[in-house]
Amino acid sequence: MRKNFLRLGFLMMALSSVVANAELVGKEGIPAPVLDQFYKKHPSALDISAEKKIHFKQDVYEITFKEEKDKESLIELYRTNGRFFVSADNVTTSNMMPAASHDSLKAAFTNYTIKEAILVVNPNGVGEEYDLTVNSEGVNWSVIIDYKGNIAQKVRD
Repeated sequence: MRKNFLRLGFLMMALSSVVANAELVGKEGIPAPVLDQFYKKHPSALDISAEKKIHFKQDVYEITFKEEKDKESLIELYRTNGRFFVSADNVTTSNMMPAASHDSLKAAFTNYTIKEAILVVNPNGVGEEYDLTVNSEGVNWSVIIDYKGNIAQKVRD
């Protein structure tokens, strides 16, 4: 009986952590310290959307937006306390990922297409991560690939 309660507890903790990893939030769901720092840098930002993610073992808000003069979307990451983390680049049209990442994706998904690829460079040291939106058999997945090409995180959207 005790083992069943422990298993249930671990299962609930695992499920709750998976849900928190790729949480879409609207502008009103972004914490005030993050939004304050964001607006100090970009007072004329438009079309703001955010997603709560984990990059380099840190909780961050990945904010996508447009400036008045720019036509392309920009991406910036902020720590939960509001401090700027790093700017990211949309690399969907280029093939910058390590070859091992494609092998990892083939092992995880039988058939897949990469809908979006975002490059996040580690501001505190060596390495980068690729934040992917992968479609496999009609299901979208949020996948984080580390600089070695391994899947660091895989969450169903």
